[in-house]
Amino acid sequence: MKGTRKGVLYQLENWLGDEQDKRVFWLNGLAGTGKSTIAQTFAEMSFADGKLGASFFCSRDVEDRSNLRSILPTLAFQLAHQYQGFRQELLPVLTANPDVGRESLCSQMEKLIVGPFQAMQTTTLIIIDALDECHDQEPASALLSILSRYVDRIPLAKFFITGRPEPRIRSGFRLESLCPHTEVLRLHEVKPDLVNSDIKLFLETHLANIIKSRSNCDFTEDWPSPGDVKILCQKSAGFFIFASTVIKFISSQHHPPDERLALIISLPQDTSCEGGLGVDLLYTGVLEEAFHTIDQEFYSHFKSVVGAVLLIFNPLSISTLSHLLGNCGTPSRMYNALRALHSLLLIPDSMQDPVRIFHKSFPDFLMDPRRCKVERFYINPSVHHQEILLSCFKLMGERLKRNICNLGDYSSLHKVEDLPTRRKSQIGDALGYACQFWAKHLAEVPNRGCGVEEVHKAIDKFFTTHLLFWIEVLSLMEILNVGVYTLKNIHQWYMLVS
Repeated sequence: MKGTRKGVLYQLENWLGDEQDKRVFWLNGLAGTGKSTIAQTFAEMSFADGKLGASFFCSRDVEDRSNLRSILPTLAFQLAHQYQGFRQELLPVLTANPDVGRESLCSQMEKLIVGPFQAMQTTTLIIIDALDECHDQEPASALLSILSRYVDRIPLAKFFITGRPEPRIRSGFRLESLCPHTEVLRLHEVKPDLVNSDIKLFLETHLANIIKSRSNCDFTEDWPSPGDVKILCQKSAGFFIFASTVIKFISSQHHPPDERLALIISLPQDTSCEGGLGVDLLYTGVLEEAFHTIDQEFYSHFKSVVGAVLLIFNPLSISTLSHLLGNCGTPSRMYNALRALHSLLLIPDSMQDPVRIFHKSFPDFLMDPRRCKVERFYINPSVHHQEILLSCFKLMGERLKRNICNLGDYSSLHKVEDLPTRRKSQIGDALGYACQFWAKHLAEVPNRGCGVEEVHKAIDKFFTTHLLFWIEVLSLMEILNVGVYTLKNIHQWYMLVS
């Protein structure tokens, strides 16, 4: 839409116009952040300026557009159509070997792209959109691996590539011979104010168009109100696919637009309405593409790890999660369960930084059996709250002890100069989380049914052996007030049981 994404498009134009700049640009973005729309706009702008040589828009839903072997022949055809010198070099290759399109990617690159490029004297742009949607079994993207080998031999070509930050794509761009040539822009790290401004303009424009096109509807003078647009922007939270699907929902020809808008506005904390519009299909497709195995043990582990990420009350790092959920294995094993979800979660490179949820719609989707229809991905909140709760009790049982920070007798906390260091080394993030939040997880566990007896036993053991040590840790963490709310939560839970 005209007037949106100005900052991103300006950065792309500068990159394309700078002859000394890096020759590969990776537009990295999570699912639904608008990568393909930007690629389409950039292609149209570059074509109008005579700078676009070729483009290929991948799609997992179309066989030819999800086949890696279709990309280079298509690019070669378009380059030959655009540049006479390229065409003159390519035609003899095709005459001598008409089946070159069926050869390996390496052979295709050598014969269809690199060779003919030697006759070109003009800088050109090649766009490959949604590379992650091509079928690829290599640990590092096969196409990026080939590009890394030949990028130095085609200095007049600039490559603009978009793709979700999935493992094989990230590995491909990290190849030693490609990384120095690559500039990266992460769409989900663009300043939120800029993104929200674009979404607001999009919503206001399309809602105004609905008024113009629905003369049979009786709209109030202030429809939509500025407050309604603000709520829609907040619900979108930088997720362009949300804004798009919400407009589709409101503009349905079979429903009054004001009623449909009111329906979404009335559920400010719920994304199920938008989910039914197509976001669920997006999430299901990403998950099924990421996980092909039928190993039930893998999915059990996957649910425990992802369930913890979605349900914890304070974001934790992979390292801390591993420590908290001792039965889920090492940090590297936990990372392997999450690494394919870079499109849906904010997973940092460091295992010491917290994993975060990108948009509330993802946990809402995974934890609603009406929306997440593939059982192996469904996260049952009560089951995983109980898992986390029991993990908290286990960790506290192993770690809590008298004078855990080794302070002197009768010490006053404000006089302990290295208290933060002692807390970090002796308590740590995992035990600190367990002490602070275990009762909040208890409040989310059903008071009847499978496993409740185990919860009762864990609570009894905790109060019998570790109560005072737990209070000591809360005091050291300077959150002693948490103990009051914890006792209240426990009392309420037992009242429900009785």
